[in-house]
Amino acid sequence: MDSSTRPGVQQNLDLLGGYAAALADFQPPSSAPAEAGDAVNVRVAMPELLRTLHARNPALVAFTRIFEAGLTANTDANAPLAGLPFAVKDLFDVRGLTTTAGAAMRLAAPPVTRDAQVVRRLKRAGAVLVGTTNMDEFAYGFATVNAHFGTTRNPHDLERLAGGSSGGSAAAVAAGLVPFALGSDTNGSIRVPAALCGIYGLRSTHGQVPLEGVFPFVEALDVAGPFARSLDVLQAVHEVMADATLAPVDVDALRIARLGGWFDANLDPGLRAGLEAICAALGAGASAELPQARTSRMAAFVMTAIEGAYLHRQALQARPDAFDPAVRDRLLAGQLQPARALLDVQRFAAWFAEAMAQLWRTVDVLIAPAVPCVAPRIDQATIEIDGAPVSARANLGLFTQPLGLAGCPVLAAPLRRPGQLPLGVQLIAAPGREDRLFAVARALEASGLTGAHAPSGASS
Repeated sequence: MDSSTRPGVQQNLDLLGGYAAALADFQPPSSAPAEAGDAVNVRVAMPELLRTLHARNPALVAFTRIFEAGLTANTDANAPLAGLPFAVKDLFDVRGLTTTAGAAMRLAAPPVTRDAQVVRRLKRAGAVLVGTTNMDEFAYGFATVNAHFGTTRNPHDLERLAGGSSGGSAAAVAAGLVPFALGSDTNGSIRVPAALCGIYGLRSTHGQVPLEGVFPFVEALDVAGPFARSLDVLQAVHEVMADATLAPVDVDALRIARLGGWFDANLDPGLRAGLEAICAALGAGASAELPQARTSRMAAFVMTAIEGAYLHRQALQARPDAFDPAVRDRLLAGQLQPARALLDVQRFAAWFAEAMAQLWRTVDVLIAPAVPCVAPRIDQATIEIDGAPVSARANLGLFTQPLGLAGCPVLAAPLRRPGQLPLGVQLIAAPGREDRLFAVARALEASGLTGAHAPSGASS
């Protein structure tokens, strides 16, 4: 380990060591089969859209590749997603291309021979693939600051972060370049950029959407999902991805509560006001506690570092300098964790799953903040948490990370804030109950409390 690497690794070791120690002391309180074959691609000419993508992408750094003709497998005008252009985070396999997962070291990897399963489903439903989008290297980050492919910028203010790790997809949708885009969410990589860019994003129930052909990170946490500015589009895309149809839900019959404790501190004043207005509109007077939220976040941190390091162990040994330095340091710190740390995470996760099952017996939908603050400036190293400056890029997932181990669906919804920087909330339900999330989101949008608004210069 050379002198330039050691400080970053030590910083991450200190963080993981503290979290692992806390997990060691924790005491509990009183996929679908792959589809056969690929449909034949049809190339669709969309010259006006392509001109727009090429003109606007240099400022946003949202796309890593723009296809000169859109790709679909169904040109039937009656198809569910007929003619809708979309983009995918560059960890979804696209036939004939190399899947980089945001890593320059993968540029020389062989092209894949088939699309990811969800990409096949979307193309068969008539959607038209127009490009791949930027991301944090190997999806390890909350900022989409990529040492090799550039920093994705927030369409609402180009001097600010778009969030990550699916920031390219979120920025492309927020800017109005495509109606929807795909991202992945391990610890908040859909929900954080959705909130910071002022759009909708869905983390579906863990295991509901197939991950065949999606570059992995942490198996126990990884989920694929869509971004959109429209709830109708978001739901239609989700139904195609999950091969499921959501039934209507009576919002008035739902038991809705606001998450307190961990989720009631470190809130932007505008976000606090938005949460209070939402709860008042939904009649959500009760407050609920996520079981051991702080410990759950620690567990997600430790699990991510250890499993990510194991996944990349060969490259870390053979080509450490080929990594983005910030990602390399986190992975090396994870590699140095003792096996006991992962066992402690798994012990906590088993307890947490049972505690969450108990919680869902008393409530149907939970409401929580998605991010603590508006998007930080790109040159802003810290945000304030608990009265102290902490790393902005490590703490934008403050409210998303504790939920990953729950395996439940979460819909990130933007507060309605025309002319202001975006903020978002999380709507959370029991596994398999995406129908409840969409019902609540539609009620909130109808009330004028949530809903995407176009940034300056974006199409409506």
